[in-house]
Amino acid sequence: MKKLNCIIIDDEPLAIEGIELYLNDYDLFNLVGTFNNAIAANTFMQTNQVDVLFLDIEMPKLNGLDFLKTLKSNPYVILTTAYPQFALEAFELDVIDYLVKPIGPDRFMKTVNKLNDIYLKPTSDITEFTTDYIYIKAERKYVKLFYKDIKYIKGLKDYVIIYTTGERVITSINIKTIYNELPKNIFSRTSKSYIININFIKTVNSDTILLDNEELPLGKTYKDDFFNNHVKNKLIQRPTKNS
Repeated sequence: MKKLNCIIIDDEPLAIEGIELYLNDYDLFNLVGTFNNAIAANTFMQTNQVDVLFLDIEMPKLNGLDFLKTLKSNPYVILTTAYPQFALEAFELDVIDYLVKPIGPDRFMKTVNKLNDIYLKPTSDITEFTTDYIYIKAERKYVKLFYKDIKYIKGLKDYVIIYTTGERVITSINIKTIYNELPKNIFSRTSKSYIININFIKTVNSDTILLDNEELPLGKTYKDDFFNNHVKNKLIQRPTKNS
């Protein structure tokens, strides 16, 4: 089984050492770096593959939650912090787990088991695509999601989170596979990690798209296809250079 490359970001050396010791007990991980601030870690992540991020919240220069909001890659994120009050905001950012210091070995094992379950899931839980809806297996039940209700889809390694007008559904399929099956007159791939239902778009500028109150990235690699496909149909106006 391929190991997951992971890094630790924490301004406390003892906290980094503690997580390192835990990681050594599991064959799932390959520790590729440790950092005492998010800016240094961000530089490393520009040129290195990182699958798992152990991230502290309260740090100098840039705190963990603000750093997490800037990420355009899609690693599994486990927050490690002494502050339990940030848990709600953290899970809204789709972190895998939230570990409150001091972290015990039994609690760390639960996180590893959760990662293991996600990483080793079957290739796909998609049951059926039709012209109007997708039928998926999620959380031990079958869910029918109409395309018109799906706002956007976020890819996280080998599974995706589907955000609808009323719920959030996680299913095991990679973002490339699900995009290939979706109707292209409704959905557009706008970055490495996002697929957007164009009917929910409010505004577009040079590198972001606003859906209701959510701002999502518009990646350079996908920008031309996005505008060529949808501006051509007069659905979206291309922004000016100053926008």
